[in-house]
Amino acid sequence: MTTQRTIPTPANVSPASGPKLVQTLGLFSSTALVIGSMIGSGIFLVDADIARVTNSPALYLGAWVVTGVLTIIAALSYGELAAMMPKAGGQYIYLRESLGPLWGFLYGWTLFLVIQTGTIAAVCVAFGKFLGVFFPTVSTTHWLWHIAHVPPIPIGPMVLGNMDIGVNTANLAGIVVMFFLAVVNIFGMKIGSMIQNVFTSAKALSLAGLVVLGFTIGRNATAWEANFGADWSRFWENAGWHALHPVQVGVGGPLVMVNLLVVLAVVQVGSLFSSDAWNNITFTAGEVKNPRRNIPLSLVMGTGFVLTVYFLASLAYILVLPMRGDPHGATVLARGVQYAAEDRVGTAALEQIFHSGGAQLMAAAILISTFGCANGLTLAGARVYYAMSRDGLFFKSVGKLHPRYHTPVAGLLVQALWTAVLCLSGSYSQLLDYIIFAVLVFYILTIVGLFVLRRKWPSAPRPYRALGYPVLPGLYVVMATWICIVLLRYKPQYTWPGLVLVLIGIPVYFLWSRQPSSQT
Repeated sequence: MTTQRTIPTPANVSPASGPKLVQTLGLFSSTALVIGSMIGSGIFLVDADIARVTNSPALYLGAWVVTGVLTIIAALSYGELAAMMPKAGGQYIYLRESLGPLWGFLYGWTLFLVIQTGTIAAVCVAFGKFLGVFFPTVSTTHWLWHIAHVPPIPIGPMVLGNMDIGVNTANLAGIVVMFFLAVVNIFGMKIGSMIQNVFTSAKALSLAGLVVLGFTIGRNATAWEANFGADWSRFWENAGWHALHPVQVGVGGPLVMVNLLVVLAVVQVGSLFSSDAWNNITFTAGEVKNPRRNIPLSLVMGTGFVLTVYFLASLAYILVLPMRGDPHGATVLARGVQYAAEDRVGTAALEQIFHSGGAQLMAAAILISTFGCANGLTLAGARVYYAMSRDGLFFKSVGKLHPRYHTPVAGLLVQALWTAVLCLSGSYSQLLDYIIFAVLVFYILTIVGLFVLRRKWPSAPRPYRALGYPVLPGLYVVMATWICIVLLRYKPQYTWPGLVLVLIGIPVYFLWSRQPSSQT
């Protein structure tokens, strides 16, 4: 019989070693964290690029179906890992225990360097940009301190640089919001989760409202004829097995013609990223009540809700606007989904419905959405650095909790400081592009870890077992691996830099691992 060792995670620390994380989040709050972390600004923007690349209403919606299948399978698989190891740190813990501490560290390293902090920076600056709709002085062009402009630096298929460094009113607004949320979350999970619950409810209602408007008063004959036709023939245009689609290789590279399976993989860059961060609930497992039950449930309910609403929102867009459009069109109807101004499809849809005031309504919805998203990401991220520190793989102070509020104060502040640097650097959007591939690789590795742990710890308690195991987790690995292969070939600007960021973490791991663990 296999002997199972004790999992050395933060939740096993003895009371004498200091305060513990307090279980505060119930099922509603943990589900709100899943939903709130997923819904940012992506769903209002990425549909334009998906529409341009697929050039087919059927494939445009098909991209979201692929994203939905992948994300739901991953959530079902993570549910088993979360129920087995309901410890602070989540995915970091799963990788550490299944594949070894190096893989856990590489995930935590990439998470801190850009996945979590870069996403928080992007979301907070987006908050600042849309605040400018109501306060015009808040703008990315209103510089308070312009340090320098970094010119474009072509490196193979990538273009680095091409960014401005300094403080403008938009990124300053974002930094203020980000530090505010970091400080608020120091005062306990109850306050952070209360904010999350309120803003998640508001953003869910806003997105649901967009869907209802699109299906009712926004639906128009012009869009229906352009996207569906009288006999649905236009819906299926360019969606056949033998149809070919032009895809540009890299930045400024040649156009190549690809088939259905390749083009659906290429556009996952946008849809998968918009649907990411659902795993953040696993980071806070040490503070979830009855985590063996509530984390799997919140993963399934949260991802199921968001992905359903995302699909319906994308469908609503093509009920309101023609999918194809003219980049020089004079109206939102003429530009269509493909060429919505600055890719703001959500704003274009509301402008078409209301003609006046649509931009303000969408800006208000995105302000709510980005604020709640930033709070969820801030709250969750610090718990991973806390777990890493307890293993001796991060700054020692980050592994300590506030004696009264039982929150990882140092982790929240270190995360906030690095996020502020990314906001000022102007590079966070590039960095986010570069890590999409790495994020997907870590998801694959974590689900591979599910198979490893089934063999490594066959008798370990599993209050919840992954639905459809081994078929569904295996399907995820195959589908996600195919997407990675396609992105390596056709979108190298999104892949190789992400691998470099991960690989830089290997020597850092060996330096950190020489430090003693703070476990007792």
